[in-house]
Amino acid sequence: MKGIAFFSGGKDGLYATYLAENQGIDVSYLLLFNTTIGISPHYENIDSLKKIARSMKKELFVFDMKNGSKELAKFIKSFGVSHIIGGDIYLEAHFEWIDRLAKESNTIALEPLWKKDSFELTKEMIGHGFVYSIIAVDKGKLSKDWLGYTFINSDDLKNFAYKTGVDPAGEGGEFHTVVLESPLFDSSFEIKSTDFEESDRYFYLKFNLKEVKK
Repeated sequence: MKGIAFFSGGKDGLYATYLAENQGIDVSYLLLFNTTIGISPHYENIDSLKKIARSMKKELFVFDMKNGSKELAKFIKSFGVSHIIGGDIYLEAHFEWIDRLAKESNTIALEPLWKKDSFELTKEMIGHGFVYSIIAVDKGKLSKDWLGYTFINSDDLKNFAYKTGVDPAGEGGEFHTVVLESPLFDSSFEIKSTDFEESDRYFYLKFNLKEVKK
């Protein structure tokens, strides 16, 4: 079994990839989207995301969503994979979209995080060695002071949940993350050279990841 995983450098997609590989799927390819619905804090940091992909020894591809879902399905089909891996937890519309993509590309949609409790899921991620930092916050839901906040242990998670009251996984778009350490990586990373940016929806960081050998 071979797979292509939706990838942003964030915790949900990477943890879904980790779980898929533990199920015996060879996730050879990562797929990053250039979206058409405003600034993507992930795509804005594409050079750093390439470093993550290299550390995972996986091929990273970019698809421009202005070409539409039908072309995306054809693109996925061209890889000859058996599975599409997504990191959705609660978002029904996105879950259904991936299911349609799978049907159109003759693949199977695998969503290993689906319907898990957000707090227990993020605690599980941390327990499996995932360390991640907030790189963007929705301006209407979180203060920009949370930019750079790093989740290393369960105390960091409890502190965040207690002080913010938002979904600890950020499934509603409250915040976005980049993973700095995980079992998928050959190296760990540190965020360096940060610049503060602002879009209509987000406060976010432009950053450079520095590789730290394990």
